[in-house]
Amino acid sequence: MLSHKKSLNILRKTDALLDGHFVLSSGLHSSKYIQCAKLLSFPSIAEKICKSLSLKIKKKFKKIDLILAPALGGVIIGYEIGKLLKKETIFCERIKGKFVLRRGFNIKKGSKVLIVEDVITTGKSSLECVKLIKKAKANLVGFASIIDRSTKKTLKIKKKIVSQLKIDVPSFKSDKIPKDLKLIPVTTPGSRFIK
Repeated sequence: MLSHKKSLNILRKTDALLDGHFVLSSGLHSSKYIQCAKLLSFPSIAEKICKSLSLKIKKKFKKIDLILAPALGGVIIGYEIGKLLKKETIFCERIKGKFVLRRGFNIKKGSKVLIVEDVITTGKSSLECVKLIKKAKANLVGFASIIDRSTKKTLKIKKKIVSQLKIDVPSFKSDKIPKDLKLIPVTTPGSRFIK
């Protein structure tokens, strides 16, 4: 498995770790943004992260029938983890602001489902995926992501998250933004706000 330091170096090498003033998909503000799409745009480099994460997943979860990834950020990582674990992998996507299964995807009743994301901050997208699993009368195995940047204060998920990297990057509500961060122009890089 890759060390934290080597994983962080890969993020920097691929420009996946950005500095600035960002509004995250959660609506929180941060001075750093992890853009996993940049990492995943270098498949031969990202493969190292994915292999390491898949080993952690194998160690933690004994039985997985299906991998569910939220679009847009989770699609590629979900696919890669599914390929490495030899598991069926599907994704959900937003229609009128809510996650739905389309394209003939379905979750079989009683199946054991792992949710795989690129980055987890609050867990909001993952919890929306849980609703689809419950609706199908399937079982949630757990959560996995390349990056876990959640904190006890921000995380809505109660189960443990298996991640390649746990990164502590402070995030702020819009009424609690530090003065130095307010001086930097805002970027909204996440996919939740795409219409």
